[in-house]
Amino acid sequence: MPITRRTLLPVVGIAAATAGLPWLGRRAMAATAAPAPAPAATPSGPQYAPRTLGSASAPVKVLEYFSLTCTHCSHFGTTIMPEVKAKLVDTGKAQFVYHDFPLDQVALKAAQVARYLPLDEYYPFIEALFASQNDWAFQPGENYHDSIFKYAALAGMDQATYNKAWNDKALAQWILDGQKKDETAYHIDATPTFIINGKIYPGEMDYPTFARRVAQATAGS
Repeated sequence: MPITRRTLLPVVGIAAATAGLPWLGRRAMAATAAPAPAPAATPSGPQYAPRTLGSASAPVKVLEYFSLTCTHCSHFGTTIMPEVKAKLVDTGKAQFVYHDFPLDQVALKAAQVARYLPLDEYYPFIEALFASQNDWAFQPGENYHDSIFKYAALAGMDQATYNKAWNDKALAQWILDGQKKDETAYHIDATPTFIINGKIYPGEMDYPTFARRVAQATAGS
């Protein structure tokens, strides 16, 4: 059954994304040390592979916890991330490691679809969803199944693969289990949240602030 706004459900104890949630995109910039989460076995299959952007040899690792239906994540992805990518990622200074933190069932389904795309199509796809978020995520009476497929098809996904991704319950559970583990380990209460070389920064950042955090991590401070 196509998901509609009526069928949105909370996941991992987090309320469905609405404008009234006070903690979304909180701009608290104080960093805290991130404890190492307990290791977990990863199921086999390309959909479970890490989604990264940038060189694995980059001195700074940026973990981004995001939801595809978070407006603050969308703003960062469309207005800040292009500069971050050009000046910090493409130059080898930082690598992004993406972590799904869906705020509702629509974000969860979109994350499942994104993980069924080839690795090199992952970043363009999520950025395309961020850029068009208002069209596919927030329109009254939206048929989310059909709306998200339009973007997946543009990325080269056929209908059969799309339906498999949409209905992959094992992948959905793996995403939710990872979200719960990270929420517990890092006390994540904002999307996006960034962990930069082990230090936690909740909330969206502008480019100068983000670049400063990366520079501090590079210097070991």
